[in-house]
Amino acid sequence: MFKRDLDLERSWAALTASLESLMGKKPKDLNGVLFLIGVQELGKGKRFFSKEEKQDLMHIGICKVLSLAGYYELEGLDQDGWPHWKMVKKLPHFDLLEQEKLLKLQVLEYFEKEFEWSFEKPPQSPDA
Repeated sequence: MFKRDLDLERSWAALTASLESLMGKKPKDLNGVLFLIGVQELGKGKRFFSKEEKQDLMHIGICKVLSLAGYYELEGLDQDGWPHWKMVKKLPHFDLLEQEKLLKLQVLEYFEKEFEWSFEKPPQSPDA
């Protein structure tokens, strides 16, 4: 394993541990974290979501984190307040492992930019 891969996994473990301390439950995997980002970006608070809405929330999370690297751009909100994104730059052709690494890196960047998260300082809850 390369040092950068090890660093990524350490940062990821620190992030999921921080999320566990904030929420009382550790996200199961990358999809769980992307779902949380989608809920945060939707901005409608904690509520019940249908299976389809959960998939849409994961898509919102993916688009948001990839927008930080210039792949997506927010088009606007629909009549129900759900964000819609458009692809502005083609994603590189990666295998599944590389796709996961890219998403994890972008998720970490999201928490660094949006919540000023670092190893020394865990993410702050939006209410803080």
